Amino acid sequence: MYKHILIPTDGSTVAEKAVKAGLNFAKWAKAKVTVFTAMPEYQIPTSAEISAGKVMSIADYERRSMAAAKKRLDKVARRAKAAGVKVDTAASISNRPGEAIIAAAEKNSCDLIFIGSHGRKGLPALFLGSETHEVLHRSRIPTLVYR
Repeated sequence: MYKHILIPTDGSTVAEKAVKAGLNFAKWAKAKVTVFTAMPEYQIPTSAEISAGKVMSIADYERRSMAAAKKRLDKVARRAKAAGVKVDTAASISNRPGEAIIAAAEKNSCDLIFIGSHGRKGLPALFLGSETHEVLHRSRIPTLVYR
């Protein structure tokens, strides 16, 4: 059975449902969990932002992003610990969350990725894209999709 499960979250309602189900699954499987989130990369300020003096340094942006990631992950870690699930957390800054999820799973030697999905089909799936789809098609690690 699975021994180390990666549960990615972006803090959305869909992700939170998957986190809850993933923690229940991990408890049942007696598996360790790594909860992961990817924060967006720094965006070069527009000329309007520069003119308005609303420019943040890359270092400040990354510090704030990682603080927000820590807050998101700590919330899940507390729930995992309360459920008796051994938990670690991990975060990265990436505009390609699907790739970041796979990299985190590989880096942490996870043997399962437990991920949520909006379940979009047709044109919405095409236009909105799907990190879950990306993980399913690119990862060599087994992936369980929760809807």
